Amino acid sequence: MKENYYDAIIIGSGPNGLSAAIEIARKELKVLCVEAADTIGGGMRTTALTLPGFAHDFCSAVHPTGILSPYWKELPLDEFGLEWICPPASVAHPLDNQPAVLLTQSIEETMNNLGEDGKAWEKMLRPFLKNPEAIIKDGLKPLGIPDYPFLMARFGMKAMLPATTLAKLLFKEERAKALLAGCSAHSILPLDKPFSAAIGLMFALMGHVVNWPVAKGGSVAISDALGAYFTSLGGEIQTGLKITSLDQLPESKVILFDTDPHQLAEIAKEHLPDRYIRRLKKYNYGPATFKVDWALDESIPWKDKRCLLASTVHVGGTIEEINHSEKSAWNGKHVDKPFVMLCQQSEFDTSRAPSGKQTGYAYCHVPNGSEVDMTEAIENQIERFAPGFKDIILSKHITTTKAFSLYNGNYVGGAITGGAADITQLFTRPVARLDPYSTPNPKLFLCSASTPPGGGVHGMCGYFAARSALKRLGK
Repeated sequence: MKENYYDAIIIGSGPNGLSAAIEIARKELKVLCVEAADTIGGGMRTTALTLPGFAHDFCSAVHPTGILSPYWKELPLDEFGLEWICPPASVAHPLDNQPAVLLTQSIEETMNNLGEDGKAWEKMLRPFLKNPEAIIKDGLKPLGIPDYPFLMARFGMKAMLPATTLAKLLFKEERAKALLAGCSAHSILPLDKPFSAAIGLMFALMGHVVNWPVAKGGSVAISDALGAYFTSLGGEIQTGLKITSLDQLPESKVILFDTDPHQLAEIAKEHLPDRYIRRLKKYNYGPATFKVDWALDESIPWKDKRCLLASTVHVGGTIEEINHSEKSAWNGKHVDKPFVMLCQQSEFDTSRAPSGKQTGYAYCHVPNGSEVDMTEAIENQIERFAPGFKDIILSKHITTTKAFSLYNGNYVGGAITGGAADITQLFTRPVARLDPYSTPNPKLFLCSASTPPGGGVHGMCGYFAARSALKRLGK
């Protein structure tokens, strides 16, 4: 790399690194983004994992927080090729011996799926649908005084509860409890832990704002649009350079790390106090992910064909089954019937597979660093609700926890969301500081999903870290 001088250097090019780079470059400052891989994107990459002509999202797949990101909504990403495709439904949740539950943008339509609990579902979410952007904006911020304190307090009274408790308080029947449980399991927490309901409520709310979309052409389209916009602002990108020491970098006023806390501690160990490094190394990453991608001969043969209307299918049955699966992964155990999150992007984006064929994408949560092959367990769960699924598999590709960590150094032990979001780290990630993006070194900042508001393809961690760094730059 040629010697030069920059106002800011960003290490890593995931959704947060690119967002931080863009926000600083928008101030007409000189910014360099450095990426270890040969292409930018972090979790936003799409590739042919199985057969020629089948395009598979390697990590992120369906993006409700992407289309609703308060920061990305400000950016002209559509001018740089990003096109969202919204399906007829966000979530389908199949159940044994009864129709699937569908979460759609219409709350009335969703209520009709929930029988006796339809009114309770409406009561849970209707107050926030009057101004959902306010809840999303405040919910995707670091801890502080919200812009809408009374509305956020009302949301928080429910969000702070365990999902199992909220479901028990509000619902009488299995269907609504299962729908809330599936949404809450995106937290990668046992559903009986405090604040596990927060993610469930947020994802359910988003499902009534917009049907959870996929990016046309694959998740790579998001990183391509962010990268193109960044370079249009004068930003520079250097790929294929793994940073192991700050000595490798040109001079700059600030450096932002789109990395996990352990990589920050290792790369900057000579520039940070030992006490702070010890705190970073205690960071808890939580459970990991085991994933399978399939090239399919046809659409998944769900018992309830309406499941084909949803971008995401929550495969796991009742709230009790889902909680057992998530709690087991948290406690270092595997289960025969894991909760499976399945995405069927090609049903809505024909660019993902050859004509008449489909792609399949599914994962379950496992203990961090797990070496257990969960392929059969995942396929058995899908077969439970879609008999004949195994017969339409043309090819498959598995991604183990080790493969995830090799793909992206931020995915420690296969944990893909930047670290556990339990009460000990929900608001104080990676360590407790008034400014969670800062470090004891005024030149160094952390902008990854290991900072608030945490995991998800939304760029808000990067945006807020950039705002913090810009104060340092006097901008």
